[in-house]
Amino acid sequence: MPEKSLPTMPPDPSHHIRQIFIEEGCAHLPYVQEICERAQLEGLVIADRTEPPVSYGSFPKNLQSGKQHLLLCKNRGAFFKPCPGTREYRCCDYHVLNIGMGCPMDCSYCILQAYLNNPWLTFFVNTDELFAELDLAFTRTTQFWRIGTGEFTDSLALDHITGLSPLLIRYMRDKKRGVLELKTKSVAINHLAGLDHNGRTIIAWSLNAPAIMAKEEIRTASLDERLAAARQVAAMGYKVAFHFDPIIYHQGWQEGYRATIKKLFATVPAEKIAWISLGALRFLPPLKAIALSRFPGSTFFHEEFITGLDNKKRYFRPLRVEMYTHILAELRAVASPHTCLYFCMESDEIWQECGFAPGKSQSLPDDLDQAFARTL
Repeated sequence: MPEKSLPTMPPDPSHHIRQIFIEEGCAHLPYVQEICERAQLEGLVIADRTEPPVSYGSFPKNLQSGKQHLLLCKNRGAFFKPCPGTREYRCCDYHVLNIGMGCPMDCSYCILQAYLNNPWLTFFVNTDELFAELDLAFTRTTQFWRIGTGEFTDSLALDHITGLSPLLIRYMRDKKRGVLELKTKSVAINHLAGLDHNGRTIIAWSLNAPAIMAKEEIRTASLDERLAAARQVAAMGYKVAFHFDPIIYHQGWQEGYRATIKKLFATVPAEKIAWISLGALRFLPPLKAIALSRFPGSTFFHEEFITGLDNKKRYFRPLRVEMYTHILAELRAVASPHTCLYFCMESDEIWQECGFAPGKSQSLPDDLDQAFARTL
């Protein structure tokens, strides 16, 4: 029985945008005009390196109104960079393709609230330079590249108007030494149908316990919507991945994460899942005050935290181990043996305490590469 077509997103975060601003230096680009046409908005041209002429109010509370405005501009820095991990915790050697800054959705725990210094959304339109950097990466070394666009924005939430992901998917289709991962909390996937991806793109969703998704993830797709979208892209031939990050301690967390995992594997074929990551809540110290000023009803920031080796606030180690052990047991009971289960930014000691063999964390980059290879 064929999969039913999904709407672009219920609700579609790109429809939250009310105004597009365009830096003068890129106003002539055909790509800019295509974006405005898809958004059905007339862009306002402003001088390069100037702020959009909108009164947002005090920062950071102005993030809410800022998410209604999109600035199209050039990226004057590097597009392609290593993931900003820290040497104190095990990193997967992921590489970030920076396509823009900010997200139209609004999660109470989002680290971007403490990272960004302006409230509006930014999308980089000098894609010729983006692809030139990728060309250079693939020609200068023989290493395998795992590439993602979801570090500083959601990979797909604005794709309905930017149309960037299909360009990236077509670019990656013949890159034998790379894989593209598109991470999202949306279900903006219909435009991915019919693309010749050649298995080189993985579509990934962030998941959480139902109570956290309902209360803390504003303007995102529901759990049922995300899993239905994952099932649909799997039917398109894509492999999928999932990220339980941030795992948040709350009343009934055991039952909540168990319910999400049960629904995940009842909806998405296990053999289609390349990897699943786990990462407990961690945040820069300034985030607590910012988030509570914007989301006073969020109570999880009032738990006890320690300062980790990366200077981020983290749960005490015994609690992290308890949560990880519980969720891993649920996943291992139903996941394919070919799916790579791993921690995001955790110490070698945590890996071993949670049942991984000594040295397993050090082999993480190779394990992820092999997990992808098994999907081809």
